[in-house]
Order: sequence, then C-alpha cells, then structure tokens
Amino acid sequence: MKIAIIGGGIAGLTLAWYLQKSGVPYTLFEESTEHAGGNFCSIHTPEGYLLEAGPNTLQLSPELEELLADLGLTGEIQDAAPVSQHRYVLRRGRYRELPGSPPKLLLSGFFSLKAKWQALRELWKPAAPTDPAETVASFFRRRFGPEIVDYAVNPFISGIYAGDPERLLIHKTFPQLPALEQTHGSVLRGFIKTSKGGVGRRRVIGLKEGNQTIANTLAAKLDGYRPGIGIARIRRTAVGTYQLWAEVGGWAAADDAPLGTFTHLALALPAYAAAPLLAELFPEASAALAAVRYPPMSAVFSAYDRTAVAHPLNGFGALNPKAESTYAAGSIWTSSIYPHRVPAGQVLFTTFVGGEQFSQAAQDSEDEQKAGVHAELSRLYGITGEPRWQQRYFWPRSIPQFDEKIGPAHAAADALQSENIVSVANWRAGVGVPDCIRHARQTAEKLAAALSLAS
Repeated sequence: MKIAIIGGGIAGLTLAWYLQKSGVPYTLFEESTEHAGGNFCSIHTPEGYLLEAGPNTLQLSPELEELLADLGLTGEIQDAAPVSQHRYVLRRGRYRELPGSPPKLLLSGFFSLKAKWQALRELWKPAAPTDPAETVASFFRRRFGPEIVDYAVNPFISGIYAGDPERLLIHKTFPQLPALEQTHGSVLRGFIKTSKGGVGRRRVIGLKEGNQTIANTLAAKLDGYRPGIGIARIRRTAVGTYQLWAEVGGWAAADDAPLGTFTHLALALPAYAAAPLLAELFPEASAALAAVRYPPMSAVFSAYDRTAVAHPLNGFGALNPKAESTYAAGSIWTSSIYPHRVPAGQVLFTTFVGGEQFSQAAQDSEDEQKAGVHAELSRLYGITGEPRWQQRYFWPRSIPQFDEKIGPAHAAADALQSENIVSVANWRAGVGVPDCIRHARQTAEKLAAALSLAS
C-alpha cells in the first residue's frame, strides 16, 4: 500500500504527518515552491508588519493543540489579546458590540424588544421536519426571526465564510444546529443541555511568527514532501492501482514516465483543482466538483497612526451587514488582537472586500479597492489623513460555498472512496482549520487501519 497525496495545504500536510507517524508509505506532491500550506500565508513586510493572508486566527481545538505539541510548537502559541472577546457589527451607521451569549442578547440594547421576544420564544417553538434544502437564513428566520438574520447571521456568514446565508445550506454549514432542534425541540434548549456547565469559547490563538509556521514545520518534518511537482494526469492500471504524471509546461505527455504507482490517492486540493484530474476516469465526479462555488475576495491591509483614529478599537473587529450597504464585508482589528504585529504607535486593519454578498466590489482594481476601503474606514472609524501604508492580497477563488452545489460534490467524494480515492480539502472537511486537521487525522487513521487489514 502506498498513498499519493496531491496538494500541500494544511489538510494534505496533516494527512501526511499522521500517515508518517503510522508508518504508512506516502508521497505528497505540491505544485508550489514558494511556501508550504496553501492558503496559510504569513507575510513579514520590510515596514515591520506581520500580515496573515490566510487564516488570521485559529480556534485551539484538541486536535490542533495536540498537533502543535507533536511539532514542538506549543511555545510558539500566542493567545489573542483579551479585548478580542468583543465583536462589533455595524447598525444604523455606527459600530455596536454584538451580544456574545443568549443572556447578553436579552439584556443588551443591540436588538429590539421584538427581536428579543422572538429569540426567547424559540425555547417553545416545536421542531420542524428535517429539510436538507433549508438555508442558513431560512433556519434562523424560522427559529429566531428576521432581525437576528439581518444583524447577526448575515454579517457572520459574510465575514467568516464569504457567503450568503440565503444560499448556504444549514445542514452542510452548521449541521449541529438542526441536530439540536431535532433532539431537544429547541436550539437554545439544546445549547443549555449540552453546554456542560457553561463551557466558554475555545481559545483564539496565533503563532508568534505567523500561522504559516505550522505549515513550514510540517513540511520540514515530512520525509515524503515533494514541492514543485504539479500533477497533470491520473491513470488507472489493469490491476486497479493509480499512476500519476507531472505537469510539464501545463500538460503531461502520455509517453512520459509516471511519477510512481500508488494504491490510494488523497485529493488535498480545492474542488476546482481536483475536478480536471478526475475528468478522464470519473467524469460525473469531476463535474460535481467543478460546480462548487468559490467567490473572489481581497484582504486590504491599512495602517494608520493611532492618533489619527478616533475609534477605541477595543475588540476583535467589526462586520458589516448587507443591510447597511457598505463597500466591504468588515475588518479585523489586527493591532488590537496582536499589538506586536505593527510598528509602535500605529494600528492595522485587515479589511475584506468581495465574497458572495459584496461581489461587485470584488471586481474592482487594486487601487480602487484600496481607495474604497480607506474612504469607508475613514467614515466609520473617524480617521483623519491618509494611510501610513496599504497592501492588498487577492484570492480569485476564496472559500468554498456550502450551498446547493456542495451536496453532489460530497456525494461524489463519498463514492470515490470505493475506488481508493479520498478527499481531505476544506470543501469536504469544513472550512475551518480545526475541521481540516480533524478530518485529515481521521482519514490517516482509516488508511492506516486499511493497511493493517491488508497486511
């Protein structure tokens, strides 16, 4: 048994790590030679800024904590500043703190009395029949009312998932919520019964020198990591094994020598990158993966003198609901979360432009996005003067959307397992880093068990 892992993002690297620990032979092929980790991309600028072009912060799940310990990185963990517990949402042109728990929701002035009453009534609403096609917005509107959707769900989905709650499916995006409804008759009652005495949020962390440290460390410890090799073609032998051909000048000639023969394939690629590799052998699966949506998005980094910004920036950041008709989806207050990542006396905003709900702004040029972000930040935060510094990072395809297209892709991935092909990317595992790490580790355990049975 030998496994080819195609793609060196965090899922592919984690899968390789746990296969290596289990003694399972593998080779990991990664097209890029610039850096390991795919969307993990930490940038140290000459001006003294530490930027995260990928995940800005990480939730410290048990699986992530164990992986960091395995890699000797526990000492590199940096907790987000305590102020980051506060999250803000734009409402009627100004930022207001979003209640962080059901009790705070009922006591704060963020939501109207009508919205609070609708939320409280959720405790006694009967569960509705399961509907696999129900969207996130429809679920929350049905259980909690429209105001919660407009000013809590909508900005959260846009800021975290680059998505539109009117399109994302609740059973794919947050499967635990309909499960609570069905099991306990109420989402809130389910939270109360399963909270185990009030367990708080997971720790929010980063790595001192950037989150890419995780990917770099994994790559350095992997014996089978092969950067600079993109895969252009997969073929199947008469005995059911797979042969891979490297991409050379954008294509692979049929008479070139294959890179090797493998019993199993692991697709650690975005759905749109995996689809062409499957087209020859599994055309239906290829079509399903190609249909998964990835909206474009930019991160615009803007630094200002602290004295030029009127807002106290006493939180993690602020999100902009679609109802407020803003240019950007919102901003992370990077210098509030990690003050050491900016020069002294400055503040840094990481502002997100694009996604499903801000698609028009996603088409703007870099200069237009920088100008649009600066104008909006100036208006909303009371900023005077020009930025000290700005930079943009652009994803032509950002986060996979768990909408009506994701179900067929998941079904295709499940069917491919019988052909000894597994999928471990975020479109299959879930978009969060802890999701990818957990899924990759579980997949490694299943592959190792299969090897044990075969031997």
